[in-house]
Amino acid sequence: MKVTVDEVKCIAAGHCVMHAGAVFDQRDEDGIVVLLDENPPEELAEDVRQAAAVCPAMAIHLEE
Repeated sequence: MKVTVDEVKCIAAGHCVMHAGAVFDQRDEDGIVVLLDENPPEELAEDVRQAAAVCPAMAIHLEE
């Protein structure tokens, strides 16, 4: 799985961090998503899929 994020689309809701905190974080100054691991291990794949599914801005993109 390859993960990319669109920081321009991100609205800093934080749902990604709640679902996959090992893969996503937020900048302190504005809450915009920070991608920590663009190729997360398989054991985190379902959490990452859930994070992408609940992103209100659809700013997370996955390549399986």
